[in-house]
Amino acid sequence: MAAFTTSEDNMAEKFSHLNERGEASMVDVGAKPDQQREAKASGKIFLQPKTLELIKSNSIEKGDIFSVARIAGIQAAKNTFNLIPLCHQLQLTKIAVDFSVEDDGIRVLSLAKCTGKTGVEMEALTAVNVALLTIYDMCKAVDKQMTMGEIKLVEKHKK
Repeated sequence: MAAFTTSEDNMAEKFSHLNERGEASMVDVGAKPDQQREAKASGKIFLQPKTLELIKSNSIEKGDIFSVARIAGIQAAKNTFNLIPLCHQLQLTKIAVDFSVEDDGIRVLSLAKCTGKTGVEMEALTAVNVALLTIYDMCKAVDKQMTMGEIKLVEKHKK
């Protein structure tokens, strides 16, 4: 508790998910207006050249990497509120998960949209993370050196 010795007003400015006692608390967005919101995120899984060739030729034993990872990412975004304790349940209007094959791996890009009172950053980031984990799972038998990284929010907008 010693870390929370600042005034209530300063604490609220720094951490919106903390109540006046410094405890985790879900933000009340009830008074906020509905707005069109959009967020984009990206991340990368680094793969061995042999693994990339197997993916490109659709020769991974578990099946089509891109189709499975896309569906996993979409499903994860829809369930973000179940995974992240203080996230609000959103009425998503669009989730897209796309892939870019690069020389040393695969970049995952996501787009999340909704009309609501709070942003969709967590949904976009969750889509990327679970899509990356799905690729990892599907390739772990052939690549023991995979790493994931560069996961970030690329942009967000509201209108």
